[in-house]
Amino acid sequence: MEAFPVIDMEKLTGKERSPTMEKINDACENWGFFELMNHGISHELMDTVERLTKEHYKKCMEQRFKEMVATKGLEALQSEIDDLDWESTFFLRHLPVSNISEIPDLEQDHRKAMKEFAEKLEKLAEQLLDLLCENLGLEKGYLKKAFSGSKGPTFGTKVSNYPPCPQPELIKGLRAHTDAGGIILLFQDNKVSGLQLLKEGEWIDVPPMKHAIVINIGDQLEVITNGKYKSVMHRVIAQTDGNRMSIASFYNPGSEAVIYPAPALVDKEEDQQKQVYPKFVFEDYMKLYAGLKFQAKEPRFEAMKAMESAVKLGPISTI
Repeated sequence: MEAFPVIDMEKLTGKERSPTMEKINDACENWGFFELMNHGISHELMDTVERLTKEHYKKCMEQRFKEMVATKGLEALQSEIDDLDWESTFFLRHLPVSNISEIPDLEQDHRKAMKEFAEKLEKLAEQLLDLLCENLGLEKGYLKKAFSGSKGPTFGTKVSNYPPCPQPELIKGLRAHTDAGGIILLFQDNKVSGLQLLKEGEWIDVPPMKHAIVINIGDQLEVITNGKYKSVMHRVIAQTDGNRMSIASFYNPGSEAVIYPAPALVDKEEDQQKQVYPKFVFEDYMKLYAGLKFQAKEPRFEAMKAMESAVKLGPISTI
């Protein structure tokens, strides 16, 4: 199988722009994932975020996780568990309103670093969306506007640790799923692996790379591109040694944004394939996803299609 796609963003400013854009397009069409190098976020900031996140886990979350494992009897599993994940997490909201100041147990320097990191990731997400617009032949700004609705996009971060697991064959770090939202930007541990994606029936490792940002396509981009770009099933395999850090940031549509295939892409299709994806309000999709996250995405799309007659569409302006 071909090598996992790695994109050097510095090449977008020189004579290698065209093949680099093609590499991004191929990754979106055929992998649903790629890794970014030279993405403009300083290594110093990333190192600070990693250090503070790992310190926070040790100080504030490790003991809680051990107590949860003991309470649920997970140390002595006899059979496979399919309704629980071997992870320790907390969530940060950035847009529309930040909750970083409200998260308990975070040191002030950790809050500051996460806030700065989120601001950089937000800009990177919007830059990537415009690169996708260029590859898709959409107006610059179309995808950002499609996500914005009337109140702007939503943006948040899931901070996870995957501690050493005595029986990784019986419990996943995170069960297989596609991501519900738009575009996902992941800062993952560069020493402890575990993230895998499903490609052509095989689970493939997403290689840990120092100072890289892993990008993956969410369900909403699959809908807006009418299936040209696809969200992909992925999972985290628990490891017997090493604690894996994962900081996944989700640049998603606003809750009231109406999501539907871009007309410019539908018009390019052959008549029989003109529009295969539904129109829906993002919040409605998320309510459905909450109960069906670890199942196939296709029934979710079908369920939304059944509801779409109730959705009123407004034009997306890119001015």
